[in-house]
Amino acid sequence: MKIGVKVMPRKEVLDTQGRAVENTLREHGQKLDRCTVGRYIVLDLPDADSEAAMARAKTMAETVLCNPLIETFELERL
Repeated sequence: MKIGVKVMPRKEVLDTQGRAVENTLREHGQKLDRCTVGRYIVLDLPDADSEAAMARAKTMAETVLCNPLIETFELERL
């Protein structure tokens, strides 16, 4: 089973990478309100049971893929 993990910076945290992209886009004449840069990870898990796979993916995200002090994550079945 494939599960996508979207990791994004918390709104309270300064997103320097997002600001750099935002400024570059504006320099190229693009109009936008805000740009945020995160990560998207695809996990291909051998679990046949989707609930067990989601639970394992959640554990992986909480312990390795995401820093809960500065990031949030969302899981989705692919």
